[in-house]
Amino acid sequence: MGENGLMLFGGTSNPELYEGIADGLGVELGNVKIKKFANGEIYVRYLESVRGQHVFVAQSICEPVNSSLMELLIMIDAAKRASARTITAVISHYGYARQDKKSAPREPITARLVADILTVAGVDRVITMDLHQGQIQGFFDQPVNHLTALPILADYVSNLGLEEIVVVSPDVGRVKPAKKFADIVGGDLAILHKGRPEHNMAEITHVIGEVGGRACVMIDDMIDTGGSVVEGAKALKQSGATTVYACATHGLFSPPAFERFEDAPIEEIAVTNTLPVKEEGRPGNIRVLSVAPLIARAIQNVYDDESVSELFDPNFEL
Repeated sequence: MGENGLMLFGGTSNPELYEGIADGLGVELGNVKIKKFANGEIYVRYLESVRGQHVFVAQSICEPVNSSLMELLIMIDAAKRASARTITAVISHYGYARQDKKSAPREPITARLVADILTVAGVDRVITMDLHQGQIQGFFDQPVNHLTALPILADYVSNLGLEEIVVVSPDVGRVKPAKKFADIVGGDLAILHKGRPEHNMAEITHVIGEVGGRACVMIDDMIDTGGSVVEGAKALKQSGATTVYACATHGLFSPPAFERFEDAPIEEIAVTNTLPVKEEGRPGNIRVLSVAPLIARAIQNVYDDESVSELFDPNFEL
């Protein structure tokens, strides 16, 4: 590696994505040893010098969530203590983001807590994708490059050949990205009015907008247990939608998501590989799209001190 060069290291949570990012950059993944002691504590050691280098540490904070987060923190700490020039955390899925405010008394704000511990660990910059809420960027004092998979998902929808598309926001809070998505694919907008009696439970009470006789595409930042998307699809069908598709950046697919999708009135569910989507039990209507080229371009642009915002342009070609 040359002076002040780019070095990419990946954690253990989503290795296929990290290999794809390395291919996009035209570099080899850095050599790092990661193992666990008998009691579960994580050990990290870089097996090549990172002194004076621009180190990018890629990790998706996914299942096992706490272990993935600790591994990222320890990799950052090890790079800092090995005299890396800069350390950028490339977090394809930012865990704990759903708790970004206090919705009830005596609750934590875990999205801020994760930002604080990343800062203490020694990160200089964060590259992440489709945060649950954009204001999480403000929890950091360091630069945050907030990428979006909307152009990738929009390209998928455009290739479906659907006519009279209605893009459906899962709730009022996601209207802005849904409207942006609708503008890209040339569709109208509808909104689901959703209540949550408990965590990972959703009740659809109203469909706001005209969906009768039209193809609906639900768009969200994540799909977890699948309750919201399945109930939303049923409500859209009852309102006269001819066909329903679903798109999301992050496919968590916690049980019983796969079982719910087997009989759901959804043609296809498209997610990206910001999280590893397990093969076992996966229904045939799930499509996984790669964000590796987009993240690779973002890393290259950051390293070259070039614009990252150009990647948000729906007409930009990777």
